[in-house]
Amino acid sequence: MKVCLWDTRVNDVQKDFAGGMGVGMPTGAGGLRSRFIRHMYKRDVRPTALNFAYLVAVLKQLGLDVQYRIDEIVPADVFIFNPALLSLDLEMQTIEKVSAQFPKSKILIVGQVAYAMADTIAESQAENLTVVKGEPEQLLFKWDEVLQTSDRVFDVGGVADLDSLPIPDWSLFEFKKYRILYDFWRFPSTYIQQSRGCTFKCNYCPYIMIESKTRFRDPVLVAAEMQHGIDRYGFESFKFRDPLFGLNRKKALQLADEIGRLSKRVQFSIETRVDLMKKETLEALKAVGLTSITIGIETPDEHTLKKYDRVAINDDRQRNFVSTCRAMGIRTVAGFMVGFPDDTTQSIYDVLNYARKVNPTYANFNIVTPYPGTQFYNEVKDDVADFNFQRYSVYQPVMKYKNLTADQVKELHGKCFSKFYFRSRYFKENGRLLWPQIDRFLPAAKAESVSLDQKKETHRSAA
Repeated sequence: MKVCLWDTRVNDVQKDFAGGMGVGMPTGAGGLRSRFIRHMYKRDVRPTALNFAYLVAVLKQLGLDVQYRIDEIVPADVFIFNPALLSLDLEMQTIEKVSAQFPKSKILIVGQVAYAMADTIAESQAENLTVVKGEPEQLLFKWDEVLQTSDRVFDVGGVADLDSLPIPDWSLFEFKKYRILYDFWRFPSTYIQQSRGCTFKCNYCPYIMIESKTRFRDPVLVAAEMQHGIDRYGFESFKFRDPLFGLNRKKALQLADEIGRLSKRVQFSIETRVDLMKKETLEALKAVGLTSITIGIETPDEHTLKKYDRVAINDDRQRNFVSTCRAMGIRTVAGFMVGFPDDTTQSIYDVLNYARKVNPTYANFNIVTPYPGTQFYNEVKDDVADFNFQRYSVYQPVMKYKNLTADQVKELHGKCFSKFYFRSRYFKENGRLLWPQIDRFLPAAKAESVSLDQKKETHRSAA
């Protein structure tokens, strides 16, 4: 049986982000600085969605002939689509073309968007379509059931034991090109997970749509996957896609021990909350290759955070965490949000000013985006101005605002980027993290300077 995994890069979509709903890239509108920032983002060649790599391994384990295609329709018995919001319209059009060309083939739709919009997708004209709700890797255990069902929506649930899954297979993708420059300086890069799920309740976040608990993998198996990635694909860096890395501190420290036993030193990055990372944990992870940490700060306005069920963290604690990471040589990638329905010019500038005060290595300013399936979406549905999902990139305004126009939000969003990055303090405090190779030359330059001073002192003494 031939299975085709169909994919696209339309709208600069990055499918593995925003909890699987996908994000795009900054538009570059607003002048030379904005275009430069877009250029810096587009230098990355981010890996194919991790669930596709898992699916390759799952389908091969089932003895199936698997192929991967980008924007190309080829004959197959089963087609699997993993849409993001940004690419949903194109993928639905492609699904109907596939159905017309191959009416006897089965079409499966998987992923977070499929879960959130199952009923809407099921209304497609494609006769041979099934929306697979739940985790795509469940196909390992329910493949025959899914193929045999006549239901338009079939719930496969979640994987009970993450350790039962095979190691993701990247062989069908252009893995040698993968690089994530804001996290690493050694490539190729890849995605990996130690855990899935989130225990927090932020109502705008798609991570918690399927479950509000966290499941963990055995750290020994995670390290074994990293070793396999080194040996099989030559991976030099690993981006952990856990939304709450370090929630179980014991497992994080055990994983650090296991990473320290790998055949070669690698780089890796994590995503977490500031209040989950004690300095001792940071030191253990840094010692075995941690280079970057992604944290969500969102906004300094506690009222806004509480309104959307985000657990606030003390301002001093956030600043101190970034400073501690900087001193340890760990990059910080901080996420900030602008464009809440109640935002004003001043509230957006407050976010910018706070970002400048915290001064992380990288600041990513996202425009608040109402993702279907979240509690936030249900609350603000009447205030959504644009239901064209091709614009749901987190870099374009799609809502109605009480105090601002969409154009004003877009302009202020652009100013957040330019006014954060184009300033001397940013480069002064983050230069060594941005260009770690500079340390190779600084010791030599310092030694040369000392030598010159010694020669001057010797000359003065002789005189």
